Amino acid sequence: MDKSVIVDTGPLVAFLNRSDRFHNWTKQQWERINPPLLTCEAVLAEACFLMRRMPGGSQAVLELVNRGVIHPIFNLEQEVQPLIELVKRYADVPMSLADACLVRMAEQHAKSKVLTLDQDFRIYRKHSRHVIPVLMPH
Repeated sequence: MDKSVIVDTGPLVAFLNRSDRFHNWTKQQWERINPPLLTCEAVLAEACFLMRRMPGGSQAVLELVNRGVIHPIFNLEQEVQPLIELVKRYADVPMSLADACLVRMAEQHAKSKVLTLDQDFRIYRKHSRHVIPVLMPH
């Protein structure tokens, strides 16, 4: 259904963790999405950290990359200035590095949607004023 989906940490963890309260919702979303899901290394780092106590958790995150289900395409070094501006603009939220990367990715991939559980994506704007399309539970 969705052609370009950018995945955040929450849905990634929920997809892999059957005991997560959003597991079923996330699983339903993933069934509708054609891989690969796009993401950034900051999201992968957060997901590995959150999954570290689950047996095989970090490995499961990395296996999704290895199998091509998730594609970390973001180049932080090339995008550091726009990230600085985003973090500065949303300092009152505050914005994490992962969120800044995902907002920047949404700017780069005009027809994309962000798969997230994070309500802050209702506040964030791409190109300063455009709503970011999201796939999020109600």
